[in-house]
Amino acid sequence: MPSPLGDRVRELRRKKGLTLEALAERVGSSKSYMWEIENKDVARPSAEKLHQIAIALDTTTDYLITAADVTEADAQDKAFFRHYLKMGDKGKEKLREMLKILDDKDQ
Repeated sequence: MPSPLGDRVRELRRKKGLTLEALAERVGSSKSYMWEIENKDVARPSAEKLHQIAIALDTTTDYLITAADVTEADAQDKAFFRHYLKMGDKGKEKLREMLKILDDKDQ
């Protein structure tokens, strides 16, 4: 029986139109290892491997490992905010200006 991690990896892989082999290649793992992650409840990839899977699927490790009902959009918003917090003052100001422009266009 697959884990929530396996279900999410499979769902995202299929949405991207990737085969197990293609995902394994992107992650730098074997096809059989990726099959185990998707289909076995006992698969426990390392943090580094989870990070590689998240990058290959254009998502966050938060989304992959959170057992709660979290949407992928929620996880991406959290990742975006963490990235924002690491930005310098100039970058933050530019982003705020861009957000204001986008917000004004929506009204």
